[in-house]
Amino acid sequence: MSKLLIVESPSKAKTLQKYLGNKFEVLASYGHVRDLIPKTGAVETDNNFKMNYAIIERNSRHVDEIARAVKKSDEVYLATDPDREGEAISWHILEILNEKKLTKDKLIKRVIFQEITKSAIEYAIEHPRDISMPLVNAQQARRALDYLVGFNLSPLLWKKIRRGLSAGRVQSPALRLIIEREIEIEKFICQEYWTIHLDSIKSKNKFQAKLVQLDNKKVEQFTITSKEDHENIVGKLLLESAGKTKVTRVEKKQRTRNPAPPFSTSTLQQESVRKLGFTTSRAMRIAQQLYEGLDTGSGAVGLITYMRTDSLSLSNEAMNQIRGYIQSNFEADYLPKAPIFYKTKSKNAQEAHEAIRPTDISRTPQSLIGKLSPEQFKLYEMIWKRSLASQMTPAKFDAVSVDLAIGSEANLFRATGQTLIFPGFIAIYTESLDDASNEDEDSLKLPPLETGEILTIDKIYGDQHFTEPPPRYSEASLVKSLEEYGIGRPSTYASIISTLQDREYVILDKKRFMPTDVGRVVNKFLTEHFTRYVDYDFTAGLESSLDEIADNNKEWIPLLKSFWDDFNKTIIEKSNIDRAEITQEAINEDCPKCGKPLFSRLGRRGKFIGCSGYPDCDYTRNVNGDSSATNEPVLVCKDPETGKDVLLLVGPYGPYLQVGVQEEDSKKKPKRVSVPKETSLSDLNEDIALNLLSLPKELGLHPETAKKVIVNIGRFGPYVNYDGKFKSIPRSESIFDITLDRALELIAEAIAKNAPLRILGNDPEANLSVEIFNGRYGIYLQKGSTKVTLSKDQDIEKITLEEALILITHKEASSKGKKKTVAKKTTVKKTSQKKEVIKKPAAKKKAIKAKKV
Repeated sequence: MSKLLIVESPSKAKTLQKYLGNKFEVLASYGHVRDLIPKTGAVETDNNFKMNYAIIERNSRHVDEIARAVKKSDEVYLATDPDREGEAISWHILEILNEKKLTKDKLIKRVIFQEITKSAIEYAIEHPRDISMPLVNAQQARRALDYLVGFNLSPLLWKKIRRGLSAGRVQSPALRLIIEREIEIEKFICQEYWTIHLDSIKSKNKFQAKLVQLDNKKVEQFTITSKEDHENIVGKLLLESAGKTKVTRVEKKQRTRNPAPPFSTSTLQQESVRKLGFTTSRAMRIAQQLYEGLDTGSGAVGLITYMRTDSLSLSNEAMNQIRGYIQSNFEADYLPKAPIFYKTKSKNAQEAHEAIRPTDISRTPQSLIGKLSPEQFKLYEMIWKRSLASQMTPAKFDAVSVDLAIGSEANLFRATGQTLIFPGFIAIYTESLDDASNEDEDSLKLPPLETGEILTIDKIYGDQHFTEPPPRYSEASLVKSLEEYGIGRPSTYASIISTLQDREYVILDKKRFMPTDVGRVVNKFLTEHFTRYVDYDFTAGLESSLDEIADNNKEWIPLLKSFWDDFNKTIIEKSNIDRAEITQEAINEDCPKCGKPLFSRLGRRGKFIGCSGYPDCDYTRNVNGDSSATNEPVLVCKDPETGKDVLLLVGPYGPYLQVGVQEEDSKKKPKRVSVPKETSLSDLNEDIALNLLSLPKELGLHPETAKKVIVNIGRFGPYVNYDGKFKSIPRSESIFDITLDRALELIAEAIAKNAPLRILGNDPEANLSVEIFNGRYGIYLQKGSTKVTLSKDQDIEKITLEEALILITHKEASSKGKKKTVAKKTTVKKTSQKKEVIKKPAAKKKAIKAKKV
């Protein structure tokens, strides 16, 4: 009896084939096999929201391969990922097989497993189930909602703002978060304040205390707001102290700090950004590799459980395994008397799965050194440590708080400190925090002090401070806020962030998000005219509704109808908005040329100031006030190799760096390199400039061919180059941080994308390979430079080499027939008397003067 197991990725298929051996044939669908047709009418809103699907072209050959295998199989198991997307992939595969009439008299079942281990796989196959239609319907509803928003709102953005823009159901509220934070920063008013400190010494141990009470009044943040106030208070306290201070209170108590729970999708992304410097998309990509299986010396094995989960719980088996490891490798004090259980606090949490953990805690990070790439190792080590620490005892501290009086107890300074007396889980792992202060006063160690003790004052002094605006969002803090607001799902956070960057609505500057001019205009349009659909509560409410559908507590068609009726009405109402109302704002200033009001406008290259009298008045200037169109070079630094100036200039394709100036008598152009869009010109310093000028940069050699792998920046941005093959580096990744391993991944993607569907063989006469490719305009044959387009109804699996050569021969013959010799027209020149031309002396090229940064 033949059995077939279908998964979504080839790496997962490879791992499962190892475990199942000859009992099963394992095939991959290579992700989703069907999607909505990419045009209007994919969701028929007037036909009970019928969804029109088509097979995804790039995966059609994998679908055909699955269909052929199903014909030969008696049992088919659908083993795609254990979430809504995975459930939908299985359902689409089954729908295609039903359309092809291949399921009759066959056992077709759905199997799920949280980890790719032998025991988990065997258990799943022994306990199959049917496809869960509530999960499928939740995914269909989400896909329909995203389509209805994208296909109806995006064309309006094209018409009213700029072509190529898009609006998404969850990306738009995420953009709103970033822009509202930026507005908050811009409106922030800095305030001065002072803190007063006392340094004292006991037994050669110096410690610091802070003024908390002055003249019997509590000292608040803005009690002391000027240098003059600070000097008066310090002088008063110095006079009253006479160089001495009295200990009036000593409070000692023991504090504990509990471990963080094991990772969920959200916290894994946050910690990967904070601790490892990954992007969220990079973290999820590496986690996928660890989940699907890697070769650790004895074949591929899944190293972690499924990485798309909201759950913080561990299975009893995993809990016992972790506790057993702690018991065997640590002292008794590190193991709690009972297991520790965690419950998520996030909105809309789905806890059907386990938390993210190693599939085997005994597989230590040390045992995998040299078997994983550096990035895979870092992520696995972090997951392993956090899982282990989550079941360890709390850390214990001795905390001390001391009050010191000056003159009387009307003036009090307070010193706090703590000493770690038992590390507990801290011995393994501590969680990072966003925007944590470098100063941790509680970590100070105080000398032994007693109430009534008199100490000598070393000095009393003040520190000046200024309030700071809230920080811009990092990837980690944005993910945290998205989760708190209930916007999207943790598994979508990486794609939300990538979309915002790809659409150039935001840029990542010093690992913080800044909105672009286009992003601001799009957000202004959406918040003013589609307020409900970028509302945080409305977006979170939709996510809750999708969860209810998945739990079989709500129907999906009524949800779509309720959404569409209001949304479509708004689209119709807003289609007549004046474009100028969206793309320009008055700036309360008159044109110096004609006296009419000036406006801030959005142009092709960002915002600029223009006259409302256009086209009669053509006055414009950039937002910084410069109305000159000259491109004045800016001196950045000196090139250490040549000693020449490194200049920053702006060309038709954006800013670039240039070493030296064009010599008048030299045909050789000076070295130039483009400045990437994500690099802020205001932050362009010597280090960044020299890094850019070091390009192209060799990362190393390809392990299979020993050919060079190079990174560089071209007209269309950063890319990887290997053996004449080019692959763009995603905008979310820095060209300076990219590793050889990551570059090899990108190269593999490029090679796979351009790989032939079939290699038919060699033409015996020309000794050229005859291959079938999937191109931009369909399937085609190729031999050398000759290409022959194949019709859609041709089965590429049945085409033979002989048939292909006949088609190619016909194409070559017809191409030769079309070539005709075109006679050149002869023109008779009219004779005319030549005028004497007096040549003017050539003007000397104007020397480039640069202003220093």
